[in-house]
Amino acid sequence: EEKGGNSLRVLVATDCHLGYLEKDEVRGFDSFDTFEEICSLAVKNKVDFLLLCGNLFHENKPSNSTLVKAIEILRRYCMNDCPVQFQVISDQAASLQNRFCQVNYEDPNYKIGLPVFTIHGDQDYPTGTDNLSVNDILTAGNFLNYFGKTDLGCTGVGKVTVYPVVIRKGETYIAMYGLGNIKDGRLKRMLHEPGAVNWMQPEFQDETPSSDWFNILVLHQKRTRGSPGDAISELLLPRFVDMVIWGHEHECLIDPQEVPGMGFHITQPGSSIATSLINTEANPKHALFLEIKGREYRTTKIPLQSVRPFEYAEVVLEDQVDVDPGDEASIHEHLHKVVSNLIDKSREEASSSGSKPKLPLVRIKVHHTGLSTINSKQFGQHYVGKVETPQDILLLTKSGQRLQTMQESCNISEDLCPNELNQQTVEALIADSNIKPQVLPIDDFNSALHEFVEGDDKRAFHACVQQNIEEAILQEKKSLTRERTSSENLQTDALGVFEKQKRSTTTEEQRALDSDDEPIESSDPEESGGSQQAGKKRRAAPGGGSAAAGARRKTDLAAFQRVPVKEDDAATARKRRPPVAAGRYGAVIRRRMPK
Repeated sequence: EEKGGNSLRVLVATDCHLGYLEKDEVRGFDSFDTFEEICSLAVKNKVDFLLLCGNLFHENKPSNSTLVKAIEILRRYCMNDCPVQFQVISDQAASLQNRFCQVNYEDPNYKIGLPVFTIHGDQDYPTGTDNLSVNDILTAGNFLNYFGKTDLGCTGVGKVTVYPVVIRKGETYIAMYGLGNIKDGRLKRMLHEPGAVNWMQPEFQDETPSSDWFNILVLHQKRTRGSPGDAISELLLPRFVDMVIWGHEHECLIDPQEVPGMGFHITQPGSSIATSLINTEANPKHALFLEIKGREYRTTKIPLQSVRPFEYAEVVLEDQVDVDPGDEASIHEHLHKVVSNLIDKSREEASSSGSKPKLPLVRIKVHHTGLSTINSKQFGQHYVGKVETPQDILLLTKSGQRLQTMQESCNISEDLCPNELNQQTVEALIADSNIKPQVLPIDDFNSALHEFVEGDDKRAFHACVQQNIEEAILQEKKSLTRERTSSENLQTDALGVFEKQKRSTTTEEQRALDSDDEPIESSDPEESGGSQQAGKKRRAAPGGGSAAAGARRKTDLAAFQRVPVKEDDAATARKRRPPVAAGRYGAVIRRRMPK
């Protein structure tokens, strides 16, 4: 194909679990060897970018050794001068979780030849007061493009808006939606509640219409087994997507499967390393090579050669012809034969693939009736140096009609990983005891407990309580603001009514004063005569009289000057009025003392 054509090439991997059993002398490097092989396959196949579907790290807070080894691998394969042939045309600030608001290869200070996009899983999820994870650390160092991060808060079910990373290469347009891991029960309730999960579809003017876009959904949730009640159903996913890449499940079902009635296909790449000794982990591990051109796509599964071999078998002692359930020697002989065959099979597969031989993982599930006991640790001593974890070769289970009936009624496989067991949650315990929480919501307490136990976050409860307090304070402030606004509105209405009544009263008084033409009487005959003459003038004057008379009518009665009373004797008046003299601090009244 011509360089920079229309075909977008993507390598997909999931659940690398870097740092798994890092202190084990034999298996401590398995996760790093496989991740380095995945990066080398991306370079070898000249992909446009590497897509990881969660759980890049096995722990939320990996050790310094794990973090350094991961950075070394990313630096070795991702930082080079190879040109990037695609372009991100969406709002990167909305879809990418970094403070720089851009993909790492657009930074002029770095040379990124292999961009890596990832979401978080249930092991490396963000936590703490700042809602950070190890993916944020690698994003700050410009090694990853972290998308699909959510912050649901502590109250209620929560709401989330998923913005796509829109990629264009030639005439191929892709909208890649990422949804990092959310507690399965909570996400299930969110998907059932209208408006809780909003999928933002891209709309661009002068571009290819949305019907020509290829939509991909990347998520990391429980799909089957373990807890069917909390598993996310494919029927709850949006119908407009074309392909769903499902992480978290370790079983490799890499061939796309169509979901009837939904219009999209689901591919499940599976984990790149075995973290539990169950039958689904024994399937060969692969990486997915995805090619997209326009609305068409093609998938190719690439076997991973660096994965440690894992052989699994089941033995029902009652069904074996050459085994006497009551004879312990015959049981041991038969089981030794089965283990030897599995070891030989592992060596043949390693030699045929040309991969470096490694001590295989072997697990035999033995169904017995309980008539004979087998010491699994003593049995494994014969295979020290031949298999890895010889003490875990045998898994003894009782067989019988009762167990078979229980399995059929529950319809749940017994081959469950201890990490995937349906452990009873705090929500279920509270529901059974009919206790109504008074301080923290059930979902918040359950989430904090999960982060405290599994994420080893010692500040999980503190962060949960602190966030609830902040939200409560915010709600109280909003409530006080609403009450204050309501009170101000009532005062404004009352003032408006008072002003209206005052204007009405003033108008009536004005009319009454304008119609009053009576003269002002006085005890002084001269003043009385003058007032009568003034009254005649007021009555003769058109429009209600002179301006002075009008002004006097508008004033209050207290404003009128009192008519002075004539004193009969000047000496008597002088005696009644006390003498006043000016002093330093004001008027000083001098009173006469009686003689």
